[in-house]
Amino acid sequence: MKPLEGLLVLEFAQFMAAPTAGLRLADLGARVIKIERPVKGESGRQIAIRNIFINGDSLVFHTINRNKESYAADLKNPEDLERIKKLIQKADIITHNFRPGVMEKIGLDYTSVQAINPRIVYGVVTGYGSAGPWASRPGQDLLIQSLSGLTYLSDTTDAGPVPFGLATADMICGTHFVQGLLAALIKRAKTNTGALVEVSLIESVLDLQFEVLTTYLNDGCKLPQRSSVKGNGHAYLSAPYGIYKTKDNYLSLAMGDLHHIGNAIGCNLEETYTNKTQWFEQRDEIMTLLAEKLKDKTTGEWLSKLEAEGIWCSEVFNYEQTLQHEGYRVLGMQQEVKLPDGGSLTTTRCPIRINNNKLYSDIAAPKPGAQTTMINHQFNLL
Repeated sequence: MKPLEGLLVLEFAQFMAAPTAGLRLADLGARVIKIERPVKGESGRQIAIRNIFINGDSLVFHTINRNKESYAADLKNPEDLERIKKLIQKADIITHNFRPGVMEKIGLDYTSVQAINPRIVYGVVTGYGSAGPWASRPGQDLLIQSLSGLTYLSDTTDAGPVPFGLATADMICGTHFVQGLLAALIKRAKTNTGALVEVSLIESVLDLQFEVLTTYLNDGCKLPQRSSVKGNGHAYLSAPYGIYKTKDNYLSLAMGDLHHIGNAIGCNLEETYTNKTQWFEQRDEIMTLLAEKLKDKTTGEWLSKLEAEGIWCSEVFNYEQTLQHEGYRVLGMQQEVKLPDGGSLTTTRCPIRINNNKLYSDIAAPKPGAQTTMINHQFNLL
C-alpha cells in the first residue's frame, strides 16, 4: 500500500508547478482528479517542448499528468459548479494556480471551500504572492529566474545573465508545494481542521538560492563574482571547483585541498598559494593554472590518478552517456506508460522509494473529461 492511498485530491491547476505537485501526490498513492474545461482541458495540454505532441496533447503534459483522472466542468455553469461543490465535500486536498481573485469570483476561494469542507487542505500556487507590485505579472519560469538573481550565478563573468536550462522555478515550487500540503495533512490528523497552503514561484527560487543569498546578505552585500575562467562551477566557491577541458573530453573537480590536488596532477601550488584565503581571492588565476595542466592527459587518465588519491572528481556526461551507463541502469529510473491509443511513452519514475520499493505507474495522462461519467456516478453528483 502506498502512503497516500485513500486521499482524494482535486487539481484545479494548469501548466507546470501545481500539476508537478499533483504528479508527486499521485505517485505516492493519492487519487488525483484534474478539474478541467470541457473538450479543451487545461491550457498546459498545448505547451510543448520540441513541438512534440502525443494523442493531441503535448509531451510535457503527458510527463506531468500521468496517473491522474480528468473531470470536465464549466465552473461558470451553476449545475457544473454545484457538482464540483459536492465533490469538494469528499476531498482531502484542493490545489489551484489561478491568478489572484479568480477563485474568489467563482466562489471557490479558501473561505468558501472551508465552509463546504472544514477539513480541506487548500493549496495555492502563485507567481509572486497575492500582493505587491508583481502580483499580477505572468508567473512564467524564465521571468521568475530573471527577477530572482538566479541568472547571474552560472557561466563566466563576461557572459551576462544566463538562465538555467530547466523550468527551475516550476519544479522547485512544486516540491515546496508538496511539502506544505503534506505538513498540513499531518496538522489535520492532529486537529481535525484543514489549512491554507500557499507557495509562489518567486519565493521558491529565492529559497533555492538560500546559501548564496545568505552569503550576499552577510558579506557586505557584495554581488557574486563569477569566474573569468570557462567552466566556473560556483560564483562563491574557491578553486578548484569547476569543469576543466582534458585531452579528450572534460573533468569536473569538486571542493578539496588545493595543495593535494595540485600535487596529484603535477602542478605545484603550495609555495605560491599558501593559505585558503588565496584559494578564494585568486581563484581565477589558480583555475587557469589547473586548466593548463589538465589539458595534458585524457579524462580517463586523470580519473585513475585522482580517484586513487581520494580526490572528488568526475567525468562529464551528456544524456546519451548518462543513460547508457550501468550507474544509471541500476537505478531503474525509466518506466513505460500505456497511452489511450495503445501506444506507449517512455518517461521517468518517481524518485522516492518506500520500504525499498520503487514507485512505478503505467497510467497515462487522461483525455479531458475521461472520467467524468464514472466520477458522477461514484460520488452521486447528478
